[in-house]
Amino acid sequence: MTNKEWHELEAAPNPSPGRDYTVEIAVPEFTCVCPRTGLPDFGTIRIRYIPDKKIVELKSLKYYILNYRDLGIFQEAVNNRILDDLKELLRPRMIEVVADFNARGGIKTVVTSRWPEENGR
Repeated sequence: MTNKEWHELEAAPNPSPGRDYTVEIAVPEFTCVCPRTGLPDFGTIRIRYIPDKKIVELKSLKYYILNYRDLGIFQEAVNNRILDDLKELLRPRMIEVVADFNARGGIKTVVTSRWPEENGR
């Protein structure tokens, strides 16, 4: 990361912690930079989770996502890092992050990570 300040995610109390419900968030203007080519990667990040005691504060999520704009990071790493950061902050009952990147150089990538993992790892 450059000298820019890294914006942290923040949580808020879950207003209905006794109920299972799903929160779905889409970030349709996500950008990062390919660390090999320096070219921008554009895509949509979709976050789906079942909260426990906390929910993500959306303004902090917006600024957290902007951290990636100039960051050189592989598409697979972006997806897993977002999942890990949200999982650590929220301790949700379930979380899934899908990074659906636009085609670049004739190749389209969709990366999906979830917790708990379906194969039990």
